Amino acid sequence: MQIYDNPSRDRWEELLQRPASDLGKLEATVREVMNRVKEEGDAALREYTARFDGVELDDFSVPAATVEAAADQVPDDLKRAIQTAHDNIETFHRSQQTQVEEIETMPGVRCWRESRGIDRVGLYIPGGTAPLFSTVLMLAVPARLAGCREIVLCSPPDRQGNIHPAILYTAHLCGVTRIFRLGGSQAIAAMTYGTATVPQVYKIFGPGNAFVTVAKQLALLQGLAIDMPAGPSEVLVCADAGAADAHVAADLLSQAEHGHDSQVVLVTDRREKAEGVWQEVQRQLAELPRRELAAQSIANSFALVFDDWSEAADYVNAYAPEHLILSLADPRSFAGQIRNAGSIFLGYHTPESVGDYASGTNHTLPTYGYARQYSGVSLDSFVKKITFQELTADGLRNIGPAVETMAEAEQLRAHRNAVSLRLRDLPS
Repeated sequence: MQIYDNPSRDRWEELLQRPASDLGKLEATVREVMNRVKEEGDAALREYTARFDGVELDDFSVPAATVEAAADQVPDDLKRAIQTAHDNIETFHRSQQTQVEEIETMPGVRCWRESRGIDRVGLYIPGGTAPLFSTVLMLAVPARLAGCREIVLCSPPDRQGNIHPAILYTAHLCGVTRIFRLGGSQAIAAMTYGTATVPQVYKIFGPGNAFVTVAKQLALLQGLAIDMPAGPSEVLVCADAGAADAHVAADLLSQAEHGHDSQVVLVTDRREKAEGVWQEVQRQLAELPRRELAAQSIANSFALVFDDWSEAADYVNAYAPEHLILSLADPRSFAGQIRNAGSIFLGYHTPESVGDYASGTNHTLPTYGYARQYSGVSLDSFVKKITFQELTADGLRNIGPAVETMAEAEQLRAHRNAVSLRLRDLPS
């Protein structure tokens, strides 16, 4: 981990870069998969599942009985932990429901908005190096609360054609309506176009590898919505003298172990802190089961030392991290300067892991600097907002002349007539 002391702003550009990922090289391959699934449907899905997942499947659907039986294969302590996380996530996302508020913009003119759940959403849950049952919670709980009528889940099968029981158990707990043993770009294609087996959805959520990311981008071109652009996971930790080196190192490694292309960054005001944390990272890294992946991520990472914390805040805003840990004596004061971050973790006792699993906030967050313009997944991600307006006769009298004048100025006579004819027919 390289340490940079008070880097000048003309060097920031290179210190804002994430590990290189040329998704353009994958586009032709993924586009071929998408087109074949569009044209050949389930037959293409069977071929790709055999090729990429190493298992031949006649039926991609997971029967309800299999889903219900998965509970017997999940340890009781894990089920209790999942239930705790479920309850917290539900509590937090339920609080995002808003009451309808009608506004009278002028006498007799009333306007308001109401939420409607997206009828059918698709959730992609990776199952590669780790079964991400926690992502099922993060996506299916708000989908159910939003009133989505159908919640479709795709996750890649193992060599025996099964989905990890913890994923099935969590999906059942959260009210997922249909589950399919499909992974990779072919799963995204199936949900994009629909097949004889897999229904077409209207919005796709969930993380994945580079092939899944490209497939979601191509789905956008087909008129589907997606949760957000995505890249490898990342964390930026701000640590002062009061932060324990071991805690900061563990925070950095908790993201580094996600994958070889993840990035972790340390920002501090003392070089001794950066050096102490780096020594602790090396010690803890040697004990991790996923140390080879984490080591590759650490190679992409660095520490920055700023004498001035306001300068550090400017760098953080420029970097726009997915996860921002403020391991500081006064984290709320520093957080007040932050405009760009996916999720912020305040104080010495708040590791990023709690947000990944069970605090209640959503862990589906913008990466790769997209926190400059995107929010993480929330209840709003699963709804559309429909606007309403209602006029009384007096309301039409009050607002009508302004609309007539504006429509005439734009040479849209029919627009003017729609108002003028009504005004003419109103009683005096």
